Amino acid sequence: MQRVTLAAVATVLAALPAFAQTAGAPGPAAAVPPHHAAPAAPQPGQVKPAAPASVAETRSVAALALSHEPIYDQGSAQRIREVLKSYSDLAARGGWPTIPADAKFALGVQGSSDDLLRKRLIITGDLSADKTTGAYDEVVAEAVKHFQARHGLAATGTLTPRTLAALNVPVQKRIKQLEASLERLDQMDFQFGQRYVVVNIPATFAEAVEDDKVVRRYRVIVGKTEKPSPTLTSEITDVILNPTWTVPSSITKTEIAAHMRKDPTYLARMHMDVLDAHDNPIDPHAVDWSGDHAPNVSVRQQSGAWNALGAVKIDMPNSYSVYMHDTNQRSLFSDDYRFDSHGCSRVDNVRDLAAWLLKDQPQWTRVAIDAAIATGQRQDIRMQKKVPVAWVYLTAWMTKDRTIQFRNDVYDQDQQLLEATAEEAAFFNKAAEHPLTTQ
Repeated sequence: MQRVTLAAVATVLAALPAFAQTAGAPGPAAAVPPHHAAPAAPQPGQVKPAAPASVAETRSVAALALSHEPIYDQGSAQRIREVLKSYSDLAARGGWPTIPADAKFALGVQGSSDDLLRKRLIITGDLSADKTTGAYDEVVAEAVKHFQARHGLAATGTLTPRTLAALNVPVQKRIKQLEASLERLDQMDFQFGQRYVVVNIPATFAEAVEDDKVVRRYRVIVGKTEKPSPTLTSEITDVILNPTWTVPSSITKTEIAAHMRKDPTYLARMHMDVLDAHDNPIDPHAVDWSGDHAPNVSVRQQSGAWNALGAVKIDMPNSYSVYMHDTNQRSLFSDDYRFDSHGCSRVDNVRDLAAWLLKDQPQWTRVAIDAAIATGQRQDIRMQKKVPVAWVYLTAWMTKDRTIQFRNDVYDQDQQLLEATAEEAAFFNKAAEHPLTTQ
């Protein structure tokens, strides 16, 4: 599969006429099958067969196979600047054509919009510049797959409604995405290490980077649109096995209280304890959950299969009190839309990430981690070498292999950022024109 390069874009700019555009928006990637049942244990005396890969591990391997190039590295900002120049030139020439909403495409069948689709794919380098005419064939289908992959869509090679919408996003909107992503990177102060972790929120993926290459990639579930995950930089300091979960006070005051009003057995069923200000347990039935006032208690969920944090918590001190963790709802990782948390980042195949984080502590192999989890006892493991971590909000970027990527602005933050930046620039420009004078 060919790559989208700036050179490929530049090559076709001068040769193609200007086209009109209409707005649209790409959609999320396709779902994958749910978890399989665990295999039966071998009988005594049998040779233990090689364990089949779990669905989570299969997803991680498939995600890593797409590319070993990081979403975020020390050259990210400069590469976005390069793309901005190229896309600005493209906009000056009229951008790319709009594919009619009612266009029909069938493999091997000549359609009225086939040549238009080819031109659209050529402009962004998804299709070779010498493939300007012909029916919708395997070559075009591969080009469509490439376009889909770099827009976070299921790489089916067919013109789904979401693919068509992504094709019709105008170049001006793509430029805005690039500008917003560049602004965010310019504002970040991240200390890259030889090993580091990045969560790109719009892409709903986490990457473990070592020696400038992605060595692990995981699906993540991030904050809902009404409870967005924050952008931040920190260091991973601890891996906690069989964690307890202290419910945030905001959730206790709203969701927990509402559950208790409907069902007084809710906390018992969820293996949750109610604690006073001194961390002493109290009877939940002695608490006023009426909602007339906020209960002055904390709620803690015990370790176990029921725990909302699952079997692993990855701690990273920050002012937002968020972290990365497992979940007891792992089937959600197969969803195409993974914006469903209260702000934390739930990580698919998180035990694998834990083993990678602890690789400098040889006693904590994956086998040892699994064994410790199997005991059901909480264990806090302090990192001997802290690992830098960044949660970023990039809806547009280019990797070192020159592949240009776009994702949905799910939180609708790009335009807000650009408007705020423009207002700030206008303020300082005005101040520069009319400096304060002193008598």
